[in-house]
Amino acid sequence: MTPDFEAQLRAVSLRVTRPRLAVLSALRDHPHVDTDAVIDLVRADHPTVSHQAVYDVLRALTDAGLIRRIQPAGATARYESRVADNHHHVVCRSCGAIADVECAAGHAPCLTASDDHGFVIDEAEVVYWGVCPDCATSTKPTESASSEGTR
Repeated sequence: MTPDFEAQLRAVSLRVTRPRLAVLSALRDHPHVDTDAVIDLVRADHPTVSHQAVYDVLRALTDAGLIRRIQPAGATARYESRVADNHHHVVCRSCGAIADVECAAGHAPCLTASDDHGFVIDEAEVVYWGVCPDCATSTKPTESASSEGTR
């Protein structure tokens, strides 16, 4: 997969470096991770890569459009390598897990604004909120136990 990453970097006029390749690989294998997780993933294979280098790589790759920075309300910034499509996200209110959701309907921007105020809209950012299956399962016994105690 490294040759693909090398080609992606060259296509946006970025030098091919080990930290850039490591970040792209980490995000391919672990989407929706925060900066600390990216640092840990990169340093697992490249222990000499500094925190600042990872921050710089994340910024450069985001600016170049090779990765996407997402930050749901009240959450830390997360990164993903899925770009160039207009997908959305679902976020667990309990544990913060994030998953991709395909475009709401049709092609980008998926939604039609009721009044575009003259803007040429090319993207709609949608975040769905709820409780993930793991959290929903783990809270059900507690909910029924607490409701039984109030009878």
